[in-house]
Amino acid sequence: MKAEEIVALVTGGASGLGEACVKEIVENGGRAAVLDIQESKGIGLVKDLGSRAIFTKCDVTDDESVKSAVEKTVSSFTRINVLINCAGIGGPCKVLGKEGPMATSYFNHRIQINLVGTMRAIIFASEQMAKNEPNSEGERGVIISTSSIAATEGQIGQAAYAASKAGINGLMRPVAKELAAHGIRVMTIAPGVIDTPLFKNLPEKGRQALEQSVPFPKRLGRPTEYARLAMHLIMNPYMNCETYAITGGLHMV
Repeated sequence: MKAEEIVALVTGGASGLGEACVKEIVENGGRAAVLDIQESKGIGLVKDLGSRAIFTKCDVTDDESVKSAVEKTVSSFTRINVLINCAGIGGPCKVLGKEGPMATSYFNHRIQINLVGTMRAIIFASEQMAKNEPNSEGERGVIISTSSIAATEGQIGQAAYAASKAGINGLMRPVAKELAAHGIRVMTIAPGVIDTPLFKNLPEKGRQALEQSVPFPKRLGRPTEYARLAMHLIMNPYMNCETYAITGGLHMV
């Protein structure tokens, strides 16, 4: 798929990894729909990017909200051929913490947004992609979801977050095998420590420790680096049915 042919839905597109992807797509001649619950940020972003971007307020935990966002994008841009799932929340919480045991509602909230929200977007976006005319490679669409190094190397306090991201890893392969029949490629990116709003409340000492734990380069990853990987996966037709790590060589203990 050529960059100028991209018409993308980007969940969590108003900030962090999603915002970087939206900018990368638009700056390379494609079009993008910013799906996010952060209305002011989303509106501000598309105002800066011009007519190649639209914003639609979207809650990935709600069927009708996602369906409406898909319909608005098709109405504005005539089709959808890319989905990038970046919507997600983190936050540490121990199973048995100082203030008592983890609330099951805390665990469920992260599963609903990070995992079920990802699948919900895949369902409604792929339904539209299957209607596209195939390109010369027989391709109708590309789906990229965001996992995490925590899916396989989660630390203490990350049970809910790690479980949600491991679920994203788990759904990728069966979905990729199924949607291959429709000419839709499905992949996952598993970032390490990326400098996004998830780390905005991290104390400076903790940030420095994280940076030093990365083999090279010794810093947090940049959202633009994630976006460039996503763009490569979209444009390279032989990339499919895999989880691609972007970690600077980091392995957590």
